Amino acid sequence: MKRVATIVLGTLIMAFGYYYLNEQFGLAEGGFVGLSLLGRYLFDIDPAISMIVLDIPFFIVALWWKGWRFVGQAVLAASSLSLSYAMWDRLDLLTFDIQVWPATLFAAIASGIVTGYGLGLVLKSGGATGGDDLFALGLSKWTGVSVGTILITFDVIVLAISLIYLPLSNALYTLVAVSIAGRVVTKMFVVDEPRATPVAPNWTPKNDLA
Repeated sequence: MKRVATIVLGTLIMAFGYYYLNEQFGLAEGGFVGLSLLGRYLFDIDPAISMIVLDIPFFIVALWWKGWRFVGQAVLAASSLSLSYAMWDRLDLLTFDIQVWPATLFAAIASGIVTGYGLGLVLKSGGATGGDDLFALGLSKWTGVSVGTILITFDVIVLAISLIYLPLSNALYTLVAVSIAGRVVTKMFVVDEPRATPVAPNWTPKNDLA
């Protein structure tokens, strides 16, 4: 129950940052959310649909790799993030009227700290908010590279592609946010889980029913 509560708390914190900082200050997002926004711009695909489509293959692989319990926690986190975002949207507690320099820079820094901490709570509790988180966790286990570093790299790639429609200034502010978020996640993992020498992953299917 404590693990579930921590996952829900983490998604509440993430959604707060996404809505009150990213949304209001025109910051984009990395990962599969960023790819979904790109899909809407290029092909007019509903992000709600494209995010699910992108997540499904990674959830299927996670069933084999980590088992039903892990996937259940990942689905819980993804659902909780969506519901939390809708809740903050409905409550609409804060409104920021000044959305130019240096306020946007401060918002990007705050977004990185807030969303990074929220994601760190989710990941350390065994959850994942989407397929990109699962990808980062799996690649980290395989290569020994920190989860935060992998997330930052993926976000930078997505943001670079998003320059097709995203103003350069917004992309740079978003880059600040995702870089800080990645560092925060890395720090949260390093505190309790010192990085060991990379080892090959155990690809033996996990059966929770055994």
